[in-house]
Amino acid sequence: MSWMRRVTNVFRSERLDREIDEELRAHLYEAHEAGRDETEARHALGSPLKLRDETHDARVVVWLDSLRADATYGWRRLAHNKITTAAAILSLGLAIGACTAAFRLTDALLWRPLPVAAPHELYVVTSSAIGYDGKPQTSEYLPYRLIERFRDASGADAEVMPISFVAHERIKFSGSAAEENVRLQYATGAMFASFGLKPAVGRLLDARDDRAPNEHPNTPPYAVISYDYWKRRFSSDPNVVGRMFQFEDRAYEVIGVMDGPFTGTEPGKMVDIFVPMAMNPYVDEMLQVSSEFFVRVKPGTHLEQLRAKLQAASDGYFLDLMNSTTGTPEPYKQSLLNQHIGLEAAPAGYSRFQSEKRRPLAALGVLSLLVLLIACVNVANLMSAQSAARARELALRVSIGGGRRRLVQLVLVECAWIGIAAAALGAAFAWWAAPRVVAMINPRENPVRLALPADWRVLAYLAGVTFLVTLLFGLAPALRAAKVDPASALKGGEDPHARRKLMSALIAAQVAICVFVVFTAGMFVMTLARLTHRPLGFSADRLLTISVESRDGRPAQTWLNAADELARQPGVQSAALSDLVLLSHSEYITTVTLKGQKPSQTFARFLSVSPSWWHTMNLPIVAGRNFTANDVPPRAVIVNEAFASTYFAGSNPVGQTIEAIDGTSKQIDTTIVGVAKNACYSTLRQCAIPVEYLPFQDNPDADADARYHRSATFLIKTDAQNPLALGNSLREELSRIAPELRVTKIRTQQEIIDAQTIHERLLSTLATFFAVVALLLAGIGLYGVLNYSVVRRRREIGIRIAVGAQPANIARTVIATAFAMVIGGVAAGLAAGAFAVRPLQALFYEVKPTDASALALPAALILGAAVLAALPAVIRAMKIDPVILLRAE
Repeated sequence: MSWMRRVTNVFRSERLDREIDEELRAHLYEAHEAGRDETEARHALGSPLKLRDETHDARVVVWLDSLRADATYGWRRLAHNKITTAAAILSLGLAIGACTAAFRLTDALLWRPLPVAAPHELYVVTSSAIGYDGKPQTSEYLPYRLIERFRDASGADAEVMPISFVAHERIKFSGSAAEENVRLQYATGAMFASFGLKPAVGRLLDARDDRAPNEHPNTPPYAVISYDYWKRRFSSDPNVVGRMFQFEDRAYEVIGVMDGPFTGTEPGKMVDIFVPMAMNPYVDEMLQVSSEFFVRVKPGTHLEQLRAKLQAASDGYFLDLMNSTTGTPEPYKQSLLNQHIGLEAAPAGYSRFQSEKRRPLAALGVLSLLVLLIACVNVANLMSAQSAARARELALRVSIGGGRRRLVQLVLVECAWIGIAAAALGAAFAWWAAPRVVAMINPRENPVRLALPADWRVLAYLAGVTFLVTLLFGLAPALRAAKVDPASALKGGEDPHARRKLMSALIAAQVAICVFVVFTAGMFVMTLARLTHRPLGFSADRLLTISVESRDGRPAQTWLNAADELARQPGVQSAALSDLVLLSHSEYITTVTLKGQKPSQTFARFLSVSPSWWHTMNLPIVAGRNFTANDVPPRAVIVNEAFASTYFAGSNPVGQTIEAIDGTSKQIDTTIVGVAKNACYSTLRQCAIPVEYLPFQDNPDADADARYHRSATFLIKTDAQNPLALGNSLREELSRIAPELRVTKIRTQQEIIDAQTIHERLLSTLATFFAVVALLLAGIGLYGVLNYSVVRRRREIGIRIAVGAQPANIARTVIATAFAMVIGGVAAGLAAGAFAVRPLQALFYEVKPTDASALALPAALILGAAVLAALPAVIRAMKIDPVILLRAE
């Protein structure tokens, strides 16, 4: 019989048995027809049951048939124990789903290779140096003007491709009345061919399109849109090729749609429109860090030699630049001349978002794995209790000839059913959860977009995790079943291998892991609470920010006049100007030199503001005066209290003089005219740092290019509780007042503040979820062990009650051992937590692992969960009726 036929017979077992029975009856009938006695014929054939079994085994794959039989029996047993099975599947499914969701996020952001040709050959040029604030800094952005030097230095060893950062821009397509927000990226035409990208419609950019705007004044610059944007915005309309859109002061023509899933080189940001790098307004700036250089390294190229060539090219560029310019502050000059050029592998792309999320994702991954481990211990305890409860059945199987290997297989198959069902539940949970986690880190003005396909990578991870956890929680009960003693079990005695010590040890481990998860979650929750409730120094209530830029720069009076006009609009209380928004993660850093002294090693931040800024921000000036129309930068300055404390030992600095460098590299005197309250500057973790406030005016001593302002932010105090309600009307009014100014962002100040705690809010929410699941699993596990203990010791408890034991003594008998394990687990978990969270200290704020509140919270929660889990078992023990129990014995 062929092996395919034998495999088929495995899954038609009942029909095969009927055919064998019919064949045996046919043999008996033939013997009867031949004149043989029926009894004699039956004796000649032998035992029908044995003969049928031997014939059955000869016509099937025996090991596969036994596996099928065990799977059928295991499914029936699990269906019979519905509550236990549901608890195991639910707890394990949530844990597997959490792990799979964490893997989907991490894979999409950090590990998944770009959908381009040979992604392993891609590297990004990075620059590391000691910044002029004295701190080490690493950046992937460099001046575009380095491109020719990098290409000459790399030669045939590598291909260098400059790409800009992804920016939110406003465009308007021809035939459309409204502007729309898109994600736009400047890219060299060579990138598309190097990445092996193909067009779905039209053509892609190439080297011919890398031309300056004025080279072909009669031909519009070209653009390519992504496949995702084509489907979402144009419903896959092929006539999109040739359409025009207006961006800034130029009209662009769409020449093609990119095929496939490629949407840019920055994970977390999906590009809608690609335009030629030459259109970037900063390509001619000598120092503007506007380009990210991707390098495709040819096979066989020595990486360190290539890096050294790029280092020499960078050193030569900045040395020539510093020799040809004047007025550069010395710390900034040294920072430029001492940069270290590196090559960082970027098969999955490269972005700052990756770097920011690497450590939080690692923390969430560890927490999800710990929750999975708790679930495995929990299910292992439940399965062990079931194995002990069915000791008689297993002993009977051994007694009638069932091998112990078959017992191990039987228990593992039951565990496999639980694992498969949990994996299905976990897959559904991960499919639902991962996009919602991404939505939690989506500020309105800068939403995160990640491709989260459920492809072979995710399925392979899910299958691997399911296999490993099935072994992890199923191996202990399987081995326990294999060691059953038939003689003892069939007599009704205690199984010598049914040791409660193992289950108690598992509970201790489960509690320790649970305490660690709750401890870590508590640290994240306290960090979020302390950052959220930190005093800002100013009021964000009803405050709208309108970020505006001008390509060529405009005099300060243009901006101030626009602010005065906006202040007169209905619903506006006041309007002010600053060159950046507080708490926007942006900052300007400067050195401070007291009169007659060397520059201080402590750096200060600075900010240009209009006179009405203090009232609009509700930030008081506590000494001195406000700016007047006669104050010009950098001759007058207002400092904050931290500045006075740092540089003047807390004394009143009003009227004091510090030295500054004007636009011609000449030392001039700067007079401090006022002192303001401290306010958070760049981040919520920087609220007491030295800050200089300069008047928002033109610097008469600066070069013509640096004299005027190219960007600023209008701050509008509104009457409305929702400031965004005035956003569109103020945008239209600003276009009418100053058409040369272009609005780039409209946000409330509260939105900007909330964006400061996105990471902390994400970590706090997810860690809290993991902590709740861990507590629930630990409680279920403890309940299962205590309930099993009461069942196993009901005779002993009945005798104790019969001889007069008090309820308190019965409760102590039930919970003493388990609670000793709980207390031991709490101690171990707190010790592990205090030590293990040290690598995460950068994620915390004003929270230490040795704080009493951080230690007390997890201990109290787990002890409370243990008490609740113990109550049903204690009540059950107290309700034992010794008369009924001993009569049954």
